[in-house]
Amino acid sequence: MSSLEDKLNSIEEKIKSVDFRQNSGNANEVNYHIFDYPARDEQMVRSHVSYLVNKINKSNYDFKIVEFNLYEIVMQILKDRGYLEKCFDFEKTKGTEYMYEAIIKLLRITTKDNLIVNHILENTNEGSVVFITGVGMCYPIVRSHNILNNLHQVLDTVPVVMFFPGAYSGQVLQLFGTIKDDNYYRANKF
Repeated sequence: MSSLEDKLNSIEEKIKSVDFRQNSGNANEVNYHIFDYPARDEQMVRSHVSYLVNKINKSNYDFKIVEFNLYEIVMQILKDRGYLEKCFDFEKTKGTEYMYEAIIKLLRITTKDNLIVNHILENTNEGSVVFITGVGMCYPIVRSHNILNNLHQVLDTVPVVMFFPGAYSGQVLQLFGTIKDDNYYRANKF
């Protein structure tokens, strides 16, 4: 069994732990975790996350996993606001960078009124464990450090695990193992 398989298999026991879900850690510690993995193993991680969400949520545990796929959230917001077709037109007529900037502005990525963060807040119940997936699929529009920085300011009652295709040193996020996303000091390495 590979070390990634071992790491994936350790998720279930860890999230079932009351200490994990209640954040029985050091003072001022946020209950945020980065599960980093090689981007080439994206399908294996997706498959295991899906399996785990289904298994836990169909069982009689005192918590549920709520999975938020960032890419799916972005696509749903674009569709709901009638913006998806406009994005295709922007890309054709004004270029990819213009389209990215228009989407970032619509999503309010860098503001306290971030639509993705709001979606996560509105759909997270007490006692949940939040899984954030789809990080690599929505780069460069959505940057993981923006989501984490905005989310931890408003969601501190449940544990959050971000599945990150790249490397996390405990301070620096490196998307796909090559792109420095930005520093993020508050999350624990899963």
